[in-house]
Amino acid sequence: MLARRFAIVCLLMSLFGMFFAILVAEAGRPARAWDSANACRLGCMNHLNR
Repeated sequence: MLARRFAIVCLLMSLFGMFFAILVAEAGRPARAWDSANACRLGCMNHLNR
């Protein structure tokens, strides 16, 4: 019974650790080049429609 609870706690902590590592890695990553390209394209389209 104690081993099962310990295993469940370890699995939950490892999932939390992986999730936290993903968040930290995404925060440190620079902005993608295509994000700014799409924003410019949408902005240019709105400018042409006026």
